[in-house]
Amino acid sequence: MGKQDLPWEGGCRCGRVRLKISARPMLTMACHCTGCQRMTGSAYSLSAAIPSEGFEVTQGEPVIGGLHGKVIHHYFCPHCMSWMFTRVEGMDWFVNIRATMLDDAGWFTPFIETWTSEKLPWATTPAEHSYAALPAVEDFEVLTKEYMGRH
Repeated sequence: MGKQDLPWEGGCRCGRVRLKISARPMLTMACHCTGCQRMTGSAYSLSAAIPSEGFEVTQGEPVIGGLHGKVIHHYFCPHCMSWMFTRVEGMDWFVNIRATMLDDAGWFTPFIETWTSEKLPWATTPAEHSYAALPAVEDFEVLTKEYMGRH
């Protein structure tokens, strides 16, 4: 499976929850926030913003984990506890999937990196745009147009 071949499929570590992606990403990201560091056990999380209509869970029932917040919902496999994707209330047009859940994530490169103010001193990415926190809301439209125009 290459980047050009849709749909893409993926799943959690144990394979009990499976995903299908039928739309190209709007944006790819690396997040350096301490929350992502703790949830991934790594220096940052990698994600791709997928249009909601191009995302489906094809097997299993993911559960909400992480902070169990009122606005941000992190979904995990209930068995192996792999962090699979995130939905944000009020932003229903996209699903933020963990890129490493795809069966083939070799094409993935983060276009932006966020929360660099919290990054580990040695952590680097090839992202073209870096933000100390999150980009301004109005910047997301520009960033998605730039990313989608190139990819």
